[in-house]
Amino acid sequence: MTSYTLRSASPAKTHTDAVVVGVVQDTKGAEIAPGGEDVAKAYGRKLRPLLSTLGVTGKAGEVVKVPTAGALTSPLLVLVGLGKQVDPSAVRRAAGAAARAVTNAASVAVALPADTPELVRAVTEGYELGGYTFTAYLHESKKDDTAPGEVVVLAPSARKKDTIAAFEEARIVSRAVAGTRDWVNTPPGDLTPPKFADAVAAATKQLTKGRGAPKVGIRVLDENELAELGCGGILGVGAGSSAPPRLVELTYSPKGATQHLALVGKGITFDSGGLTIKPAQSMGEMKSDMAGAAAVVQATFAIAELGLPVKVTTYAPMAENMVSGSATRPGDVLSMYGGRTVEVLNTDAEGRLVLADALVRATEQKPDVILDVATLTGHMVVALGDRVAGVLGSDEVVDQVLAAADSAGEAMWPMPIPEAMTERINSSKIADLAQHDWVRWGGGLFAAAFLREFTAGLPWAHLDIAGPSFNSGSAWGHTTAGGTGVAVATLVDYARTLAG
Repeated sequence: MTSYTLRSASPAKTHTDAVVVGVVQDTKGAEIAPGGEDVAKAYGRKLRPLLSTLGVTGKAGEVVKVPTAGALTSPLLVLVGLGKQVDPSAVRRAAGAAARAVTNAASVAVALPADTPELVRAVTEGYELGGYTFTAYLHESKKDDTAPGEVVVLAPSARKKDTIAAFEEARIVSRAVAGTRDWVNTPPGDLTPPKFADAVAAATKQLTKGRGAPKVGIRVLDENELAELGCGGILGVGAGSSAPPRLVELTYSPKGATQHLALVGKGITFDSGGLTIKPAQSMGEMKSDMAGAAAVVQATFAIAELGLPVKVTTYAPMAENMVSGSATRPGDVLSMYGGRTVEVLNTDAEGRLVLADALVRATEQKPDVILDVATLTGHMVVALGDRVAGVLGSDEVVDQVLAAADSAGEAMWPMPIPEAMTERINSSKIADLAQHDWVRWGGGLFAAAFLREFTAGLPWAHLDIAGPSFNSGSAWGHTTAGGTGVAVATLVDYARTLAG
């Protein structure tokens, strides 16, 4: 278990096995970034020729290890590229790259730019998340635990209250992101809807245990209770699976809260596509189709642990979309929670069905704003790639979400809901709404328009995280392979904004 501490020591004199310093790109070549001034001073005139000889450019993600040979107290200097400018996003990515580069060191000092609370947060989150690993299914002999026992974040204002708060809050958010990654990375057979609900219940119990712990209430609705309520969307999607669906509802109601935030997250624990079955090669990552539910749950935990004075009600509809004789058929009509009917024309567009029930549940509490998070459409991946989430909904809420994403260091982009989508979602001849229409263009926009029908006109935004929720390639920045935990930090920062 790695311990993290915050200090104001000199990186040139700190007694650790390795010291990490940033490098920025400059018109004259690479330059040591703020935070590493004492290291530059220790090397003196030898530094620039050394950087040149080693081919150090300072480009983002670059990592170069240098034995110090006594020039510094630490025996190893790790130079990590920040790119052309120093900002929280660049620092967060650099810290993540450094975390994976420093192996088999008992202690590490991180002297990246950290002269503001925002940068301290970026360093802490970046290093902790960049070093994340998921080893639950590896045999002990294959678990290559190279994480240091101690990480020291060096900051000139380490004793100031706002710096200490930023450091401690960053650790809370990092744990929430890592918890999301753990759930997303868990094999789908071990995280069916009932098991996922049990995992959330266990995590809630752990969070709220002990004197002074945050108070988060939980209710888990099983398939019988869902049937009594008339949650046809959740039940319809889960009808083909032997693992019945669940709806997990969390409540955090702190004293003094003046704003109420509702969070809704898609929790499809595995998506075969149902009878509109996916190609085999498209199923390998479908354990990640519950990333939205994992994100809203963990964000709620972080908001509660931070003690933000915002009421939060969270809804995580969970179902497994499978193929069997009892599965929902294309052409079936489902009666959603609240009574509206929906014609199902593509069983692989199931996420919007479970979200619809949960959204209506959320509106009944009359929140000030609703945010839903979902790995909803491949169309959004086509539009924005696999590292950017789309945000759609009420203009003011979308703008606020984008601002929160910027401060959290997560890439999100606004997308429209054109008026033409209203006609498309009302195209069913036998039900109130059409769930899908097989038009190739604008499918992500259609899905958002469909969800809007269940928000009761309340301020709302939809975060489509289908692209950035799962990294099937190599690690980059503070994003590791597998589940990424995207949206957790954005939701927490959005709650900070509501808290004023």
